[in-house]
Amino acid sequence: MALLEQLAELLQRDPSDRRERARWHLLDWFACAVGARDSALAHALARLAAPDGTTESLSVIGPMRSPEEALRVNSALGNVLEMDDVHRTSILHPGPVVVPAALAAAIEGRASLDGFLDAIVRGFDAVIRVGRALDAEHYRFFHTTSTAGAFGAASAAGSLFGLDTPALAQALALAGTRTGGLWQVRHGGMGKSWHNALAAESGLAAARWARVGVTGPLAVLEGPQGLFAATCSAPRPERLIEDAPWWIDDVSFKPWPACRHAHATIDAALLVRAAMAQRSPTQIRTVEIASYGDALTFCNRAEPQNEAEAKFSLQHCAAVVLALGLPEALHFRQPFLRDRRVAALRAATTTRRDGNFDAAYPEHYGARVEVELHSGERLFATVRDALGDPANPLDSDALTAKAATLITDVGIDDRNADALIEHILAAPGELPTGDWYREALSWTH
Repeated sequence: MALLEQLAELLQRDPSDRRERARWHLLDWFACAVGARDSALAHALARLAAPDGTTESLSVIGPMRSPEEALRVNSALGNVLEMDDVHRTSILHPGPVVVPAALAAAIEGRASLDGFLDAIVRGFDAVIRVGRALDAEHYRFFHTTSTAGAFGAASAAGSLFGLDTPALAQALALAGTRTGGLWQVRHGGMGKSWHNALAAESGLAAARWARVGVTGPLAVLEGPQGLFAATCSAPRPERLIEDAPWWIDDVSFKPWPACRHAHATIDAALLVRAAMAQRSPTQIRTVEIASYGDALTFCNRAEPQNEAEAKFSLQHCAAVVLALGLPEALHFRQPFLRDRRVAALRAATTTRRDGNFDAAYPEHYGARVEVELHSGERLFATVRDALGDPANPLDSDALTAKAATLITDVGIDDRNADALIEHILAAPGELPTGDWYREALSWTH
């Protein structure tokens, strides 16, 4: 039996006991996507809208000409703020791909809320299982959210379309034949968001095609010209079908608006800042950041030139925290890139790869920040697990506060933001027409 046939069988388990968890990931995606609606990408995508757009094709920035365009917008905007959920060991972001694909399929099929939430759980499981089966060589070149994301989108859509095990396996196979996404996107442009949109769109399309009987190569993962052979040196197929609980429980929520590889550095810098008590950041002579290899590969930027680069800069993240305190979205934009206090601390910062953090990664995303004061005194802090990981979780109050901040930052008043959050977290479980998510989206316009 092909791997995808075995995966499809696993995905048919009953996920109903994970619906509450799915609501939190729905809220997190929703807040991140709505919070990005004033971004340059959102303004560009708004040009896809047509005056005669209908509520059947709702996106977080308004009615679109078709469900496909709404899906692209919803999935593209979910990662713009770099605050989307993340899974550590598969090194990918499930929410921005899986949730919009589930939303599109649910609206298309007028699904129940429970069916929608079940689809999110199944989609998360598929994308994480595929991502965990890929290896470090794959991650060197490929954006795993994109390569594994299409499988998650196909699983979520297939769940809502009621695909049986053989049909779901075909949907996964079709999705796998055109998956991809090169990491060169991190060197400029908006391609990372484009990857999310294409992964969600192709997964939904694969489920639609499989629903009417179109078939794919079931061995698209393990075959001689399959994904493993093409993109991995040491794939781990056993992880795809291992006996494990629903992987949605193992997903992290991000508290800070930066690449996840920078979060442990932010957390450690916050501890150092607290230890400095009343001493001024101007008393800092040097800053040293130690972390694992991928943190330096993706986030070692001493002189970021724009918001995207700042969010992928260990130096900027540490400097912002030491100079200003809790990092906010505005701290990664102009004029803070030119702020003299932040620039001085960036210039004083060095980075190094630490073997202990390498050995613990990717199960643990760790970092150490050490500052030397002009007086010669040294202060340091080590973080083993970034805030928001299962071993260092954000509680429900923190998650709600994050969502409220992102939603109100784009001009939605506190009362409506609270109503939206309550709507998502507490709407009844049985709504045959699924009108609640149409209503929630319409409130943002």
